[in-house]
Amino acid sequence: MTGWSCLVTGAGGFLGQRIIQLLVKEEELQEIRALDKVFKLETREEFSSTQLLLDACIQASVPFFIYTSSTAVAGPNSYKEIILNGHEEEHHETTWTASYPYSKKLAEKAVLAANGSTLKNGDTLWTCSLRPMYIYGEGNPVLSGIVNRALGNNGVLENTGKFSVANPVYVGNVAWAHILACRALRDPKKAVSIQGQFYYITDDTPHQSYDELHNILTKEWGLRPDSGLRLPLSLRYWLAFLLETVSFLLSPIYKYQPPFSRYLLTVLNSVCTFSYKKAQRDLGYKPLHTWEEAKEKTVEWIGSLVEKHKGTLKKKTP
Repeated sequence: MTGWSCLVTGAGGFLGQRIIQLLVKEEELQEIRALDKVFKLETREEFSSTQLLLDACIQASVPFFIYTSSTAVAGPNSYKEIILNGHEEEHHETTWTASYPYSKKLAEKAVLAANGSTLKNGDTLWTCSLRPMYIYGEGNPVLSGIVNRALGNNGVLENTGKFSVANPVYVGNVAWAHILACRALRDPKKAVSIQGQFYYITDDTPHQSYDELHNILTKEWGLRPDSGLRLPLSLRYWLAFLLETVSFLLSPIYKYQPPFSRYLLTVLNSVCTFSYKKAQRDLGYKPLHTWEEAKEKTVEWIGSLVEKHKGTLKKKTP
């Protein structure tokens, strides 16, 4: 297939920008179309938007669809649950009804179910889904928020995921996995084994807690972990349940958003890691960036946030 074009949704986002940076280097790619819209974290909107895109693909006879999912669709469902080097042949599925994991699960199911659909021109739609772990790197809005809050708190980092064990993945490697999936779906020989499949996307970033990762990435700039005492996890979990109950009871008259939830506490304090062996086998995936390269780039970017914060303080000083 020659002279192909590609539409990237979320093109202005953290991951979308990196995908486009790699796409422009692809051979025979004649056109990249960028679609960017800020979605509210609502289940119906996420799912319906994905379904609309699938319908549009069928009407416009677009032959391939790659969905950016998340390991959130696989769990964990309890902070006591342990998933070590999980893989696609194991059955892991979230039971949470929180907007993010539930909407991602519904959307991914729709994408994989659409595989094999007949296009308007009579050809067939092939789909696949990529499930990255927590994505870090330059431009990560979550990491940016953590750094900025620490800078406003005398350099003390939030203590959010002390008990977790995860294998975060660098944004450049997630973008690279999308390019390889695109190449594979365009290759008739490879597409046969890829269509209708999902893949966990991780890299060689060391398994560690979220707090450890944030400490490693920020310590060069003087940020430090919070050494203060915290309520036991089990107590915070039940407090979250009470806050969620209050939110539900007030919902007819007032929209109250709890500061934390049972879902968030579970994700940030679970042992949950996944293997990328299936992606390696089917897509030929191998991380494009090493842990050391990813760390260096991210640390440098965090340094720019620190310098920007210093500049803001100087402007405020009379």
